[in-house]
Order: sequence, then structure tokens, then C-alpha cells
Amino acid sequence: MMRVAALLMGITMATAANAAERFPELRPEQMTPAQKQVAEAIVSGPRGSIRGPFNAWLRSPELADRLQKVGEHIRYKSSLPPRLNEFAILITARHWNAKFEWYAHYPLAMQGGLRPEVAADLAKGQRPRGMAEDEAAIYDFCIELRRDRKVSDATYARVQKLFGDQGVVDLIGVNGYYDLVSMTLNVAEVATPSDGALPLPDLD
Repeated sequence: MMRVAALLMGITMATAANAAERFPELRPEQMTPAQKQVAEAIVSGPRGSIRGPFNAWLRSPELADRLQKVGEHIRYKSSLPPRLNEFAILITARHWNAKFEWYAHYPLAMQGGLRPEVAADLAKGQRPRGMAEDEAAIYDFCIELRRDRKVSDATYARVQKLFGDQGVVDLIGVNGYYDLVSMTLNVAEVATPSDGALPLPDLD
């Protein structure tokens, strides 16, 4: 009974934002046993609710389960500091014009210590001014990886020197995972909550 109540709460928290999605919100009574198992795992984990891409991903429950585990590692257990991990997520959100992604991770980036001025320039499609050395290394890596489909020796060396081999791989991982998240959000047309809590940039 407690598991069902927690699942209902996790879905209720997401419903307002997802009312206009292409994938209608799945209620517990509509879920298959496999979908319910994955939904319970998401709600009982550090996220606490089914938001963002997860309602869409539940249509393929085995894939959803594998992806939510990867995402949990990338978001909560990365070797990169939260400020830089969230910065990489915002860079991804801006690349895809994924408004919900920006909405969800902008506050986390601020909590992690990213300066609002850096995010503001990024939102405008500009190279942020006044970045710290490690932020510039992350930015150049992410931008080059998407623009050139590879990174230069110099860009690789900067990130490797700062964060080691694990940091390089974790940075590739956060880019790839949030590319998939952003693609899902855009295809599903996941709505950004219009509660006025966050001044969102125009990402179009």
C-alpha cells in the first residue's frame, strides 16, 4: 500500500507539467507489472518523482530501467563536481533547445556554484564570459564534441589534466545521456511548468 501511495505521489508531482505531452501520463492502474516496477524504482530513488523523460520511457520498461540507472549514476555519482556536471547538462539543454531540461537543471547548476552570468550567456547562444578555468575546459569539450564529432588534442589534454581519465569518460557520459534525455523531451513535447518560479530564457 505504501509503495502504491508513493508511486501516486510521484506521478501527481509530475502531472501538471506533463498534461499536454504526446505520451499521456500513465497512472498506476494503467501500468503493466513491468512498468509499475520501474516506476516504483524511480520514485523510491533520489529523484522522488516521474518527471522529464521517464513517463515516455516507461513505454519501453526494460529500456527505461536501464536508462534510469545510468542517469542516476551520471547525475548523482559522477566524478565531476556538481557545478561542472550541471554546466555540461545546461550546455546539452541549450544545444537541443530542451526547455524542460533547462528548467530542471538551472536551479541545480546554481546550487552547485555556477554563476548566473555564465548561464545567461549560454542561454543566449554565446560563449560565456568570465568562466573559471575548469568551466572553460568543460565548455570547449562539450561544444567541440557536438560541433566536430571529436575533440582536439589540446581540449582533451585540458580536461584530462584537470579530471583524469575517469573525468573524461564521465564528461562523455553526461553529454551522451542528456542528449538522449533532450531528444526524448523534445519528441514527447514535455511542457515546462508555468509557475513563474524560474525566469526561463527563450531557447527557440
